[in-house]
Amino acid sequence: MTYGCQTWSMTKAVGQKLRVAQRAMERKMLGLKLTDKISCKEIRNKTQVSDIVQYIAKQKLKWAGQVARLQDNRWTLRVTEWQPRNGKRSRGRQARRWRDDIVRTMGNTWTREAKDREEWRRGAEGFILQWMDRA
Repeated sequence: MTYGCQTWSMTKAVGQKLRVAQRAMERKMLGLKLTDKISCKEIRNKTQVSDIVQYIAKQKLKWAGQVARLQDNRWTLRVTEWQPRNGKRSRGRQARRWRDDIVRTMGNTWTREAKDREEWRRGAEGFILQWMDRA
């Protein structure tokens, strides 16, 4: 269910759909139905499964740190830093990019902060809870 989640652009709608699917899977694991009226917290305590949005946030921040620490000229780093220079902008709100999630959470200097692996790990743990509230 989370294959390739490191590269997803998380929105509130996507996060909500993932949580709903996870809850349905947990109910199926326990053999429960919606009509049993058991709260999500009770189900989560019984299954001991972590929240999917929190897991995705951890994976995404781990991947962002790895991309920022790349030394050679790999396409992953080039695509992350690429800015389109020509062409006409389409109408409406801009599409959400992978990098936008990281910048919103960790700030504009995330690439410099990620160079120090231990500092990045400490900083990322604190921001995962914020990310859960936004996504």
